[in-house]
Amino acid sequence: MMHESGSISINTENIFPIIKKWLYSEKDIFVRELVSNSSDAISKLKKLSAIGEAELDEENKWQIQVVVNKKEKTMQIIDNGIGMTYEEVGKYINQIAFSGAKDFLERYKDKTDEGQIIGHFGLGFYSSFMVSDKVQIDTLSHKIGEKAVRWVSSGGIDFEMSESDKTSRGTTVTLFLAEDSLEFLEEHKTRDILEKYFSFLPYEVYLEAVEEEKTEKSDDKENKDKELKPINDTNPLWLKNPKDCTDEEYKEFYKKVFHDYNDPLFWIHLNMDYPFNLKGILYFPKLKHEFETIEGQIKLYYNQVFVADNIKEVIPEFLMLLKGALDCPDLPLNVSRSFLQNDGYVNKISSHINKKVADKLTSIFENDRENYNKYWDDINPFVKYGCIRESKFYDRVKDVVIYKTTNGDYTTCKEYLEKNKEKHENKVFYVSDERQQAQYIKIFKDNDMEAVLLSTMIDGHFISFLESKETDVKFLRIDSDISECLKEKEENVDEASNKELQEGFEKLFKEVLNNDKLKLKVESLKTTTIPGMILLEEHSRRMQEMSARFGGMDMSYMFGNEETLVLNKNNPLIKKITDLKDKQERKEEVKLICEHIYDLAMMSHKQLTADAMTKFIERSNLLLSKLAEV
Repeated sequence: MMHESGSISINTENIFPIIKKWLYSEKDIFVRELVSNSSDAISKLKKLSAIGEAELDEENKWQIQVVVNKKEKTMQIIDNGIGMTYEEVGKYINQIAFSGAKDFLERYKDKTDEGQIIGHFGLGFYSSFMVSDKVQIDTLSHKIGEKAVRWVSSGGIDFEMSESDKTSRGTTVTLFLAEDSLEFLEEHKTRDILEKYFSFLPYEVYLEAVEEEKTEKSDDKENKDKELKPINDTNPLWLKNPKDCTDEEYKEFYKKVFHDYNDPLFWIHLNMDYPFNLKGILYFPKLKHEFETIEGQIKLYYNQVFVADNIKEVIPEFLMLLKGALDCPDLPLNVSRSFLQNDGYVNKISSHINKKVADKLTSIFENDRENYNKYWDDINPFVKYGCIRESKFYDRVKDVVIYKTTNGDYTTCKEYLEKNKEKHENKVFYVSDERQQAQYIKIFKDNDMEAVLLSTMIDGHFISFLESKETDVKFLRIDSDISECLKEKEENVDEASNKELQEGFEKLFKEVLNNDKLKLKVESLKTTTIPGMILLEEHSRRMQEMSARFGGMDMSYMFGNEETLVLNKNNPLIKKITDLKDKQERKEEVKLICEHIYDLAMMSHKQLTADAMTKFIERSNLLLSKLAEV
């Protein structure tokens, strides 16, 4: 009868503290490691069978069982995979320096696919001691004539090996859970962990909670008698050929995986075998509001085993705004399967994903412009962020970046400049707040002009980015300049009279507003309904906004005040002031009107201060009272 005791062959006795505190960052990782090892064991036997080096029963069904037993305080992970001989247990379990998967690949490197074997049945197995006082392995090799083996260790470096009473092929790992880890005996918790990591494992995974001790001899019978359902989908949608997938299947998969009950806008199905293996689906979600753009989730899988969310080394940072599932067996994972090792494949994979997303956007723009326009309100923060973060992405999509206009249609920058080249060459006028800048928008519309809407949080950065890339184009907010198209062409202009009018209004408004630094211009605008408007030079405003954004305080005094009051001499009220401003008996009325014109112009430009708003309301009441007396 076989029996052996000894010490695990390791270089340091501190291996278990290292595993607990450093190697694995999350306690539930032990479930992932042990079930992954079971999956590897099945994959190995499946490969051997495929090349004729192992015989299987015709009724063989690949499966992994996870059994939690509250009474015994145990968790079992049971597979019907390749199993191990006495010598293999000694090698793979007792000598951590060797990896079961590595040795398997070396033996069969010319007959099998390395990408299908992911396990490190060595350190991965030892994660079980994170939660256990004792661990027991019962295993029976697929090789005919081999005896079952039992291996037991209580968490130190000592172990015992003996013959096991296991009669079915495969391996059972029994964890005798420590008092601080009994939470893993709760069925709902273990189910959550299994669903997190193994929702798409290629072999069916069953979870069973029992109150009585689970015996090896009853495993198969109990599984047949009970209507247990696997917790996983063994054939996820990303493995199918895109041509065989329906829109409804894509939507159903999205809702199931991301618990989002809204349909996605569209998706990209990645299906690549060369030069690396990459499959997956990226979804563009419909956003409820702008701030939701930070809630993306890209799930990364390794041979259908979940690794982590949003691994930045693989997924370009801007793609984190999307939702999706990517499965890449070529990723060079380290032993904990949580972090990537440096490898050229990683950059290639990231670049490929970048290109595929850009290609998809371009394809929709060119072949389905109507829907592309509809998508734009949801996808534009993502596209703009991608352009800023990834220069290659910008180069690929710069011609399909579009803008919604004040007329309600959509245009590219090139289209906008071409359409308006005779009105304002190489200038793009934009609106950042439709309500606040409504007056300026109306002036544009009244003169058959349009501006583009740039009102999201990222647009300030995006404008600066575009100007750095397209140096011939200048973006101007709609309240920063008056296009020549908005001005009435004056014939036989009397420069002396214009100068006198300008100086007269400057003196009047500076005196009325008690502001010696007030900048004022008198223009002849085409519209007659607006008496005055405020302009703020673009550069000055950007500097003020930047200082407020990064400094957390108003530092506009550092950059000067470039606000200019523009009076419209074609407006009846301004003409009336021209007639009244020198009449002493009407001085108080002129003062009220000037103050009101200034506040109305300022209100269309930005919010009034609390003090200014109070005075505006009081003045409005006073003017209404005077009007009622007439």
